[in-house]
Amino acid sequence: MYTKVKSDPAHNHGSVTHTSCEQGHVHQCLDVTGPAVPTSGGSHSHHSEGWVLYEDGHSHYYKAISGPALPINNNYHVHNWDFYTTMDAGHRHRISGPDMPAYGV
Repeated sequence: MYTKVKSDPAHNHGSVTHTSCEQGHVHQCLDVTGPAVPTSGGSHSHHSEGWVLYEDGHSHYYKAISGPALPINNNYHVHNWDFYTTMDAGHRHRISGPDMPAYGV
């Protein structure tokens, strides 16, 4: 069941993750989201965009919107991400999973 999450609209989330493996390599994705954007139903999401780290002679750009806030322990919440990078060097990569927790319930 979804629980409404209240949080500081100026808060953001960070993440350190890797892309899917394509053509024998991965890229590291170091990310900090934009501030919270209210959504219908009383939750919020975050926008994020940037570049994955240069690897195997190229990089990829991404622009994405998170899923709604998901409450976890101790009055914190996370957001799930699931998106693809741009097509570069003949391929693209998928990035998925939760970001780092932020306070607010």
